[in-house]
Amino acid sequence: MLQISKAIAIPESEIELSAVRSQGAGGQNVNKVATAIHLRFDIAASSLPDRIKERLLNLNDNRITKDGILIIKAQSQRTQEQNREEALKRLKELIQSAMIVPKKRKATIPTRGSQQKRLDSKTKRGQTKALRGKVTE
Repeated sequence: MLQISKAIAIPESEIELSAVRSQGAGGQNVNKVATAIHLRFDIAASSLPDRIKERLLNLNDNRITKDGILIIKAQSQRTQEQNREEALKRLKELIQSAMIVPKKRKATIPTRGSQQKRLDSKTKRGQTKALRGKVTE
């Protein structure tokens, strides 16, 4: 079980982990050992609460496919186990960020003083630019 919070946990059966070869340079070992981890998590079919699923699916994240499958590739560590822990940590952080409900924005009106200040600065700037023109006598 991947414990997200006190109330939310994801069973390991919902998380698909597969080992693949890491990309990039790394000497002889990188060509022989599959140390990178591909984590696949189907958001829609998971046991997460509906409000969290909805927020995850609405995220503008390129790791989430059109089908609602989250794909995380961890390859920064040297061992498969460390990369596995890194991928699970990233999944946990992403779900925790989706659990936070953003505050509703209250519409406000600028004060009369701030409006006047803005118009005065625009007038002054326009006068400065007008003075840069060609001098005609």
